[in-house]
Amino acid sequence: MTADTATDIFEEHRPFLTGVAYRMLGRVADAEDVVQEAWLRWSSAERDDVREPRAFLVRITTRLAIDRLRHLRSRREAYVGHWLPEPLVTEFGPAVPDSAERAVLADSVSFAVLVVLETLSPLERAVFVLREAFGFPYAEIGGALDRSEAAVRQLAGRAKRHVEERKPRYDVDPAVRRDLTEGILAAASGGDLEQMLALLAPDVRLVSDSGGKAKAARRVIETADKVGRFLFAVGNDLPSGTEVRTVELNGGPALVFSLDGVVDTVLLADVSGGVIRCVYVIRNPDKLARVPVG
Repeated sequence: MTADTATDIFEEHRPFLTGVAYRMLGRVADAEDVVQEAWLRWSSAERDDVREPRAFLVRITTRLAIDRLRHLRSRREAYVGHWLPEPLVTEFGPAVPDSAERAVLADSVSFAVLVVLETLSPLERAVFVLREAFGFPYAEIGGALDRSEAAVRQLAGRAKRHVEERKPRYDVDPAVRRDLTEGILAAASGGDLEQMLALLAPDVRLVSDSGGKAKAARRVIETADKVGRFLFAVGNDLPSGTEVRTVELNGGPALVFSLDGVVDTVLLADVSGGVIRCVYVIRNPDKLARVPVG
């Protein structure tokens, strides 16, 4: 296999590998670092012995992601405030033409799922991502992780039960999710607190992530009254010149707030039963650099 051929093969699989790594790590920068390291391993490997390049590359990427996740866990314990995943622009493109497959991929990268995946062990997370998001056979996952098929099945079952028990149920109708998400801004702009409260479930939660680098709520805010008043106050106190757009992030609608050409805040909402169940507010500038301004 020539060097040019090896490069072409890797670039063909790079988007897929990045998707695996992002679901493992929750940050695009970390995912890109892992994939780049996978490239270095691939470029120096004895490639003539590799019969299935994709399986080989997935094995390398997954193991590197597990190692990095273990390292990041200790750093996140010292994180200021709550740690949330980095928002991801989801453009699956023509490579995923089937609507059912798009729904599976969107769900696997949704904020609700990524938040729950943070509670899994690195090994459970790897198995869950490879199995549930990408449909890898148990035997192939076992080969990637040096585990028996029986062990992988046990890990997969435990991880799936954990995620299903904790993952919020949300409406898949994009129009409903978009209307409710945009309703937050409309209520604040219209000065209608009652309209704001009507959008929220009684037990709604609001989780913010600034990493200590921007003003944000350090603690989780709970109940419709407290969350509604918080959103209402913030919405009415936006700096002059703030621009707001609706962008698809993590498979669903999100409000993107920009000021002077720089993304300042991203707001995403979990929706179920016609009301908002959870609001995520990301203000850490390190996690907003890849969100498009316009």
